[in-house]
Amino acid sequence: MILKSLKLTHFKNHLNSTFDFNDGINCIIGKNGTGKTNLLDAIYYLSFTKSSVGSTDRLAINHEKDSFTIYGTYDQLTAAIQFEKGKAKVLKIDGQEPEKFRDVIGKIPLVIVLPDDTAMIKEGSEERRKFFDGALSQFDHEYLEMLLNYNRLLKQRNALLKESSERRIDLKLIDTYDDQLIPLSKNISYKRAEVVDVFLPYMEGNYQALHDEKESPGLLFKTHVTADFEKEFKANLEKDQLMQRTMLGCHKDDFQFTLDDHAIKKFGSQGQQKTFIISLKLALFDFLMTKTGEKPLLLLDDIFDKLDDSRIKLLVELLEDKDRFGQIFITDARADRSRELFSPQKEVNFIEIAE
Repeated sequence: MILKSLKLTHFKNHLNSTFDFNDGINCIIGKNGTGKTNLLDAIYYLSFTKSSVGSTDRLAINHEKDSFTIYGTYDQLTAAIQFEKGKAKVLKIDGQEPEKFRDVIGKIPLVIVLPDDTAMIKEGSEERRKFFDGALSQFDHEYLEMLLNYNRLLKQRNALLKESSERRIDLKLIDTYDDQLIPLSKNISYKRAEVVDVFLPYMEGNYQALHDEKESPGLLFKTHVTADFEKEFKANLEKDQLMQRTMLGCHKDDFQFTLDDHAIKKFGSQGQQKTFIISLKLALFDFLMTKTGEKPLLLLDDIFDKLDDSRIKLLVELLEDKDRFGQIFITDARADRSRELFSPQKEVNFIEIAE
């Protein structure tokens, strides 16, 4: 998939901007605050129907306006998103509105690397689950449906548990939720365990390509959804009532990140953590390409930050592999650095954003 052009109207600080891209590396340069990251976020919007930074649609509107529009022309389709205050968001693919927004996920495969991605290492398990759930959802719509159903049922069960603190719990209704949550939990955890096994070889290869020393990254899947899960889940009802929430299930799954068998959260330097995350995201790129047969768009925001010169050089050499990568978007506040790094390659498209 190749993004040929992008038009932004009242999207964040882009009042009326049009961009044309080439099929390879597009380097977006400019001072901080000029809208480089916002440009990447607009591209992300067209793939996932929402912002990459978790903000609401309302916050994406320029503060002086009442709506925003993003329009992208790809080599295979057109995509548009429009949002106006007080109205429902409108999404169109080739001029037609899909029945559900989630039907669009995977149509424009995309991988993004953001400065805050190290939160996957530093924060709780939710960030790590979100990453692997997103990886699976881009090509496996059955998994996405299971995940959405699980989250809906879990919310309803938790609401019932909170109510039970004031009155006797409806055991028949609890059983109705449990009979659906248990198989969903098993299937979701199984899929997550499976994806880790596929991811690890990709990640090891990418990490070695970005680091000239021998270090071995690792991924471990942690779950209590085992063979006896159904029995344990139902036996835990009294504790669930006491805590007023569901204590067992795939929503408690976690992924442990290691480097040479040590937790990278505790022992990894900033450079090692950044290299780990880039390797993880490039593993996602490889994974999606294998599953879909198509090269995802690759968005790299402020990618050179916290990397030493040797790792930057190795990363640039990796990205210049045209046989492996398709279209790439890179932001950099240091225009001189990017022009020096990519100047030997004449096909790099430099897009300078002024204030």
